[in-house]
Amino acid sequence: MTVTALAPRANLSGLRWFFLVAGIAILVALPVLSIFWLALFPEENIWPHLLDTVLWHYVSTTLLLAFGVAVLTLVAGVGSAWLVSMCRFPARRFFEWALLLPFAVPAYVIAYVYTDLLEYAGPVQKALRGWFGWQSAREYWFPEIRSLGGAVAMLSLVFYPYVYMLARAAFLEQCGSIRAASRSLGCSPWQSFLRVSLPMARPAIAVGLSLVLMETLNDFGTVDFFAVRTLSVGIYDTWLSRGNLGGAAQIACSTLLFVVLLIALERIGRARQRHFVQSPTANRDRYRLAGWRSLAAVFFCGILLLGGFVIPLVVLAGYALGNLSGYWTDAFVEIARNSLLLSAAAALLSVLLGLLLAYGKRLQPRRPVRLLVGFSKLGYALPGAVMAIGVLIPLAGFDNAVDALLREQFGISVGLLLSGSVFAIIFAYTVRFLAVSTGAIETSLEKVTPSMDRAARALGRNSWQTLWAVHLPLVRAGLLTGGLVVFVDCMKELPATLLLRPFGFDTLATYVYQFAADEMLERSALGALLIVLVGLIPVVLLSRAIGWRRGDGVAELIESEAPAI
Repeated sequence: MTVTALAPRANLSGLRWFFLVAGIAILVALPVLSIFWLALFPEENIWPHLLDTVLWHYVSTTLLLAFGVAVLTLVAGVGSAWLVSMCRFPARRFFEWALLLPFAVPAYVIAYVYTDLLEYAGPVQKALRGWFGWQSAREYWFPEIRSLGGAVAMLSLVFYPYVYMLARAAFLEQCGSIRAASRSLGCSPWQSFLRVSLPMARPAIAVGLSLVLMETLNDFGTVDFFAVRTLSVGIYDTWLSRGNLGGAAQIACSTLLFVVLLIALERIGRARQRHFVQSPTANRDRYRLAGWRSLAAVFFCGILLLGGFVIPLVVLAGYALGNLSGYWTDAFVEIARNSLLLSAAAALLSVLLGLLLAYGKRLQPRRPVRLLVGFSKLGYALPGAVMAIGVLIPLAGFDNAVDALLREQFGISVGLLLSGSVFAIIFAYTVRFLAVSTGAIETSLEKVTPSMDRAARALGRNSWQTLWAVHLPLVRAGLLTGGLVVFVDCMKELPATLLLRPFGFDTLATYVYQFAADEMLERSALGALLIVLVGLIPVVLLSRAIGWRRGDGVAELIESEAPAI
């Protein structure tokens, strides 16, 4: 009797969880579906005009930017990962974690800092003119920072940690006897790296590179400040400057083609990943660097750390502390409060939805549920400007329907309830970063043995009681990690915030963007410094993860952000 009574209840509970997961997935899918709908049925079809004028320029510039960032991040990320993992040189242990610090600096912030330093009126060129007696720019050559090459350099300085973390984790997981065998067959350290270590780490590197390219597609602040016309800038210009939301949606669909290709690359790389058993002496056979090789290793790692973190931090701190009382005003405190509250609300909502998705997948590990959970993570792959369009369309449709109904029935107008409020920003943040919280929680749930579930059900607990009493205490680390990473990502998010914010509403990201765009870096320095300091939170988590199982923790944490479909 007990078995027959429990079976229908279990089936009903499983059906409820299926519909819950499906509902969340549909809600998250609305922005993506809305973009395609508006692109196919715009009020004014300007697609032929876009093809004849600006679209190919946007595409070619985006491809050149992505190619340049890919090359530099591969060289910086793989090179530094190999050095700190497989070589011995001074300060290696320091660089192990310090090379993660550029993660804390948003790309647009580092662009503003280096433009202020390197432009014609900046301190670097002023010093050069003073030393050599030059009177004008015609008398010497200096690289133009506001250019495609400058954008490539800026993005590479802050995005290489994606490749560094996964490449380092892959190198640490490799069995030392394999490298020893290659050396016994006559391979030099360089040949062993090219023929053995690099091919074995290639799947992990592919995952890191796909994340780098997705962030490159998402960037708006850097490319807009440098006047580099990418697809992200094209969406913004078409929407706001030309007033054509349908055309912006059509450009957004072009961006999504790049996203699909990157997801395919990431999935192929992850499918080929293999974890090799590591011998106890695998990390003791590092190559000892001496002489100029040792100095070159320190210089290479030092340049990455100096350029990606130390210089921006020193410049921002100097500007901010130089006039702290003048910049720390009531208006600035309100802007900072806006950022904190928005990010906290989005982080809590993302963790809640991520917990429901991950737990629903655990209870119903069937293919339809896995596909729904995977589809709900697609938002992470969407650039912020694309996400803004996708969020605005359904919310504006809802607002207009409610307003029309109230006008007809009661003769009153309520205006924009959702699309003109902070709800739109929170919704966009949640959809975009849901993959981060879900991935972190899934990683924690996978470590909970299924016998815990069976024991709780045998004691008469239903699925919700089991979640509350058993799983929540065991996955607190995943909840905290996912929530913190989402919080920091929301603090840095610029394109979606810039496009969806209500009139007169600012966050730290938009505050920094506005002043820096007006060549007033000193005024924006305090806001940028706060964003960087908050960004150090996930860097500390990742630094601690380096010691977990010789790098496995790093791989698990960063892979939780990947849009696994």
